Amino acid sequence: MSRRRSRQRRLGLSWLLLAGLTLLAAGCGSSAAPDGDAANKAASGGAKEEANAVRIGYQKYGTVNFLRAQGKLDQQLQDAGYTVSWTEFPGGPQLLEALNVGSIDIGHTGEAPPIFAQAAGAPLVYLAHEPPSPRGEGILVPASSDIQSVKDLKGKKVALNKGSNVHYLLVKLLEAAGLSYEDVETAFLPPADARAAFERGSVDAWVIWDPFYAAAQNGAKARILADGEGIVSNHEFYLASRTFAERHGDAIELLLDELERVDAWAQANPREAAELLAPQLGIDADSLELAGKRRGYGVQPMDDKVIAEQQLIADTFHRLGLIPKAIEVRDAVLKKDN
Repeated sequence: MSRRRSRQRRLGLSWLLLAGLTLLAAGCGSSAAPDGDAANKAASGGAKEEANAVRIGYQKYGTVNFLRAQGKLDQQLQDAGYTVSWTEFPGGPQLLEALNVGSIDIGHTGEAPPIFAQAAGAPLVYLAHEPPSPRGEGILVPASSDIQSVKDLKGKKVALNKGSNVHYLLVKLLEAAGLSYEDVETAFLPPADARAAFERGSVDAWVIWDPFYAAAQNGAKARILADGEGIVSNHEFYLASRTFAERHGDAIELLLDELERVDAWAQANPREAAELLAPQLGIDADSLELAGKRRGYGVQPMDDKVIAEQQLIADTFHRLGLIPKAIEVRDAVLKKDN
């Protein structure tokens, strides 16, 4: 059976809708809120335009940026009868908060944000993932810092975006160095604020992902203390709301096919890809090329290995008290039609 037909069958399954939505755990934050007018129209049966909308959340990270820059996905969705809108977020936690409250339908994040979101009751489903990119995130210290190893972070102040993929990276790097999560002081800041704090010396280290990671290497006089190699996988995930996945399998099929196409193009044309994104993201092409060369490419279906890795992250965060309850990651994975 073809990949397209198999995926369409999978996405055609019925899903139970969650009875209610809750906001993400404290600190995951943005001010995204549900669209009250759209909700009222839907309740009254007058939401024809909203029913044919595809609202895509993205961040300065990953293949989705190429789709937005090239515009081909927009045209294909419009030809299929959809209106398309794009909303940028500073990180995965903020993006999934918006999905939680119904402001977007589809998005992409690293490993940790879906864990926090699922624990908070967000009605998300995993659609697919990219291969591991462990070198695409790491801990930076100032070039002149006397911190020479992860062990030296004990008692130090570390900036990171709470609930992001680098949150898990920090936990695992500390464990590998014989330290506990409580041995460091965490400062929860989105990337732009974290870089400002890093450059003025308000924090001792910064845990960050590409392309912010590459940009700081090149422009912030930063030194890599450690990256994710041998420690974490650092997958990128594509996610949707359960309702959207149930009702609009054709739109998701178009998205995944276009992601697959643009992934192959970006891998084969790293400099052209970097130059395409530079004006869109406001990050220099050299940094984007560096980031692009150390990430994995190729849209892949969810499998038992990746689900198990996500479950380990969820169990770790629950053990540390970072999420309020234990979750089963598999509950948020689209199941194949038998």
